[in-house]
Amino acid sequence: MKIFITGGSGLLGQYLNMVLSKEYEILTQYNTKPGNCLQYSSVQSDITDYKKIEASLNEFKPDIIIHTAAVSSVQIAEILPSKFVFEVNVNATEKLAELSLALKAKLIYTSTDLVYAGYRESMLKEDGKLIPASFYAETKLMGEEKIRAISNDYIILRTGLLYGFGLYGSTNHFNYMFYNLKNKRPVKLFYDQYRTPLSLWEAARIIAKLLKLNIKNEIVNFGGKERVSRLELGEQLCQIAGFDNSLLQSISMYDVPDISDAADVSMNTQKLQSLGITVKSVDESLIEIMKKQDK
Repeated sequence: MKIFITGGSGLLGQYLNMVLSKEYEILTQYNTKPGNCLQYSSVQSDITDYKKIEASLNEFKPDIIIHTAAVSSVQIAEILPSKFVFEVNVNATEKLAELSLALKAKLIYTSTDLVYAGYRESMLKEDGKLIPASFYAETKLMGEEKIRAISNDYIILRTGLLYGFGLYGSTNHFNYMFYNLKNKRPVKLFYDQYRTPLSLWEAARIIAKLLKLNIKNEIVNFGGKERVSRLELGEQLCQIAGFDNSLLQSISMYDVPDISDAADVSMNTQKLQSLGITVKSVDESLIEIMKKQDK
């Protein structure tokens, strides 16, 4: 089976490169920063260079396209020109949906838990109310809608907070939290914003398992089993890594300007688990992350 990965140098993309290349033939796309893509068959291209992307796909002829490329941060999406963010997150997704249809390839799209209304209830199911609280989340939901309108073989993964170490220049809040705690520096964490976090290793492995299942045209909550605040995640990290939890400073999300008002987008992941996929607990995942970091 042949798999084309967009955003291969990104946070999740690099883990997908490592996991999927063990079993499948992959072609991984990156733009300006290659990350680990050069260790695999790869193509350098802006995701909005549609002629080059189409040529790469027509030559490679993938069975599956995994679309992770995006302007993937609420804060960055607010800084960049809105036209650019829309082009990357919406128009490029629409184009990939069209190309996947022409190639008769399955399209797997990583959306976000932030499409949900973050103020109504906890552990939201896939049919929960959708009220994106940021421009970023709005564009990801538009991407979902483009895929549903065009593709006849897709899986949309509403992705929870991904944690673990970014690779080769890719970074996230977990990197910041870990290295500050390791160097005995204080870390401010929200006590009042809840997600269902999923480790990057788990995310890549679960996608690998989804490739083997005969499912199509499904929206799936793609997260862990536990409703956890960023502060609670920090506390669990301190316990497992042996860090001083007095370095954790509890703050409210409302104390920080320009944070999207999504107090609770924790997701019910029973649908994911009903597919025969088991998900590690946060503690189990943190132990795995620490063990791999020590190697």
